[in-house]
Amino acid sequence: MSGLYERHLAVSPEWLALYYRHPIELTHGEGRYVWDADGNRYLDFFGGILTTMTAHALPEVTKAVSEQAGRIIHSSTLYLNRPMVELAERIAHLSGIPDARVFFTTSGTEANDTALLLATAYRRSNQILAMRNSYHGRSFSAVSITGNHAWSPTTLSPLQTLYVHGGVRSRGPYAELSDDRFIRACVADLKDLLGHTREAAALIAEPIQGVGGFTSPPDGLFAAFREVLDRHGVLWISDEVQTGWGRTGEHFWGWQAHAENGPPDMLTFAKGIGNGMSIGGVVARAEVMNCLDANSISTFGGSPVTMAAGLANLTYHLEHDLQGNARRVGGLLIERLRSVAAASDAVREVRGRGLMIGIELVKPGTDEADPEAAAAVLEAARVGGLLIGKGGGHNTSVLRIAPPLTLTVAEAEEGASILAEALRAAG
Repeated sequence: MSGLYERHLAVSPEWLALYYRHPIELTHGEGRYVWDADGNRYLDFFGGILTTMTAHALPEVTKAVSEQAGRIIHSSTLYLNRPMVELAERIAHLSGIPDARVFFTTSGTEANDTALLLATAYRRSNQILAMRNSYHGRSFSAVSITGNHAWSPTTLSPLQTLYVHGGVRSRGPYAELSDDRFIRACVADLKDLLGHTREAAALIAEPIQGVGGFTSPPDGLFAAFREVLDRHGVLWISDEVQTGWGRTGEHFWGWQAHAENGPPDMLTFAKGIGNGMSIGGVVARAEVMNCLDANSISTFGGSPVTMAAGLANLTYHLEHDLQGNARRVGGLLIERLRSVAAASDAVREVRGRGLMIGIELVKPGTDEADPEAAAAVLEAARVGGLLIGKGGGHNTSVLRIAPPLTLTVAEAEEGASILAEALRAAG
């Protein structure tokens, strides 16, 4: 493995991070498990950054990919594409957005970039409202609206971005307020902000912040925001790249926890729908999606192979009620992890919904983030046979847990036991 690592370093950018002091090469997987090049088996609680949503080597998906590849791999959006139309029909229906149109991309970054293009063209404004501690991707425009300095490598921007409160419930100036007062304070902040600016194009927000450490506001915040946004004509974009497809258990989309005033004007998706294949996209009401007055296509978005994978994966997901499994098994897992955390004075909070769970670590006896501890637990969990992720706001001190949605109760217990030992070993 050291030879491959040296070769990686010789040809890759220095900023292309790898997990672990001794990086591992994953060679194959099955179900919720993966194996490395040395034959070690790991329970996968990160799913390639929430992307292997259903299972590794899911027969229904691999069969669909193989059969489609045997017919035609690529054609582009210049030709009619039956798998693309079929998947678009299903997503439009599931989105909850009336008269919805769907445009496919190859990633969540590109999906958010497209949503920003649509919003700024529709509103004829380059001003974007975003949430503090947010993350929306790697492109120039997505970086410019990311409210997390660890993932924002430049201050140059094609947009004017203004940040509002609300994405982080348990830290910041409103942390000590009740949920109702928290929402009122965030709404007052938004009203004040809009009173000082020119017309904004859109608010883009993750219902649960992913890279930011699986933080979220109280239910109803974005519904309350919507009332203010509508008075100003500002669009609401829900970034569902990590929260979509039932991962939160309680809802199919994260925005549904904030549904009192209707669905967003646009939602973006990616990651889990392809179960590892490269699919992203935007759903928007027709008036917004059709606002562009110049040609636009996607060479690789909507590829027949990736669409076949998405159709097979979504069909399996719905037929096996994976949202319900995320709710049931995720509920058991988060309670088990809270029990584990109670024995560690390094754990500040265990939070999340369904199979999207964060464990925030601090220096014992303080409220100070502890990224070194997070890195140590990540390493110890790998040694114990468990793969997890990490993230967070001001410091990367949150363990991110997001297994495939087919996770069993026995596997949830196995992962929790390994994490308990990893917390003890790292402490």
